[in-house]
Amino acid sequence: MPFTLDPQVAEALAPIAAAMAEATPPPVGDVAARRAALEGLIGHADTAQPTPDDVTITDHHLITADGATILLRWYAKLGTGGEPGPAAVYFHGGGMILGHVGLFDGSVSRYVSASGTPILSVDYRLAPEHPYPAPVEDAYAALVWLHEHAADLGVDPTRIGVFGDSAGGGLAAAVSILARDRKGPAIARQILVMPMLDDRTLTPDPQLAPFVLWSWDDNRTGWQALLGDTAAGPDTPAYAAPARVVDPAGLPPAYIEVGQLDIFRDEDLTYALRLGQAGVPVEFHLHPGVPHEFESIAFTSEVARRVIADRVRALASL
Repeated sequence: MPFTLDPQVAEALAPIAAAMAEATPPPVGDVAARRAALEGLIGHADTAQPTPDDVTITDHHLITADGATILLRWYAKLGTGGEPGPAAVYFHGGGMILGHVGLFDGSVSRYVSASGTPILSVDYRLAPEHPYPAPVEDAYAALVWLHEHAADLGVDPTRIGVFGDSAGGGLAAAVSILARDRKGPAIARQILVMPMLDDRTLTPDPQLAPFVLWSWDDNRTGWQALLGDTAAGPDTPAYAAPARVVDPAGLPPAYIEVGQLDIFRDEDLTYALRLGQAGVPVEFHLHPGVPHEFESIAFTSEVARRVIADRVRALASL
């Protein structure tokens, strides 16, 4: 039986599918066109749902080792002071080439309001202007910053997780490997939502092709922006593409989810399997009938409510 979209998701995505069918996709390597199209869609999706009024937002700035200044945005629920509690460092999606923290204010606030867990969102630098290792080093520096400022923010440093979706999920996985290898700050859990993990995912799958919202051309564009001509070659480091990690033993417990109609499906399945085989506790969800980032548009669908509830539970469990 061929794949089909979840009916509720199909209904919500129909206008986007119609627009995509009439448009000519940008060529591989056209970062500017993808930024213009996808940042507009992300911004529209983020404001389509109400933003909670019980979450405060505070901006901080971090000077990186190479002298750049990046924004760290702290979201905390009102009335959750007292004993030090958990927190998560969040890395937004965007294929390593687009997005910024402001585009995700609503979604991050909703996670914080629902879970009670504060989140530090990281405005990491983007490729191709800032190729590897800048994005992952920014992400790691933010993790270090939160550990160093844990007492001031009411955070228990033993209960800090990393959290991201798509490219941000890949960064969360990469930071987990980097922290292990550098013997850096402890990570309580890695929450990887449809993560972008493998620079070798470049060959179209005809079974998935009718459903993709992030295509193989998009993926090639993102990885080439990050890695240049070395993308998909033999020497890609795991700190850029976590699927390349030689030994996953000792990595933090993981929550991983992906849609069955997502081009990241197989790399995420494989990563979850490898983590489990290495003795890393894994909670894995494969959601049938849904493509990449479906829940931001089809947010009233039953499957979207389930996936958001699972993410909230994972954040609250920190």
